[in-house]
Amino acid sequence: MKLILYSMVVLGLFTGYSSSTEGKDASGSKPAHLLLSKQVQNKYLVEGMDIVVKYAIYNIGEQPAVDVQVKEVGFPEDSFDVVSGHASFKLDRIPPHSNNTHTLVVRPKKFGYFNFTSAEVQYRVSDEADDIIQTGASSDPGHGVIISLKNYDKQFSAHILDWIAFAVITLPPL
Repeated sequence: MKLILYSMVVLGLFTGYSSSTEGKDASGSKPAHLLLSKQVQNKYLVEGMDIVVKYAIYNIGEQPAVDVQVKEVGFPEDSFDVVSGHASFKLDRIPPHSNNTHTLVVRPKKFGYFNFTSAEVQYRVSDEADDIIQTGASSDPGHGVIISLKNYDKQFSAHILDWIAFAVITLPPL
């Protein structure tokens, strides 16, 4: 029984030591590690109306991320117009344990099903690491339905003409 207990303690110490030294560079700190989130902010996606896309970049490493480049290839020019923001953007550096956001506004040219794909990010993991370039991808919002403007107006408009017609029809009996 004691042998099993001692084995468990030694195994626990070894596991704790290996996980505490894992992923550290020569200076003893973890290099930059970016998490990129892509979120579509709209509740309804409508043809001809603005869609707001928010990118959030988090550096969870202990060193700054340098020469950060985010590239969005998920909005083709034949289907979307860029209204505001940039589909590809660069940041000089993101300090450790901090974040940065970017907003892109696009306008769909046609309705139907659309697959919102992930964006791509490239960065250097520290100031000293000139040759180490890390590449990653953002979260994937998935499929979305872009409804036609006609159907959107039919469901959400104030129906002013209908109310005027109703008022005209009901006024004579009064």
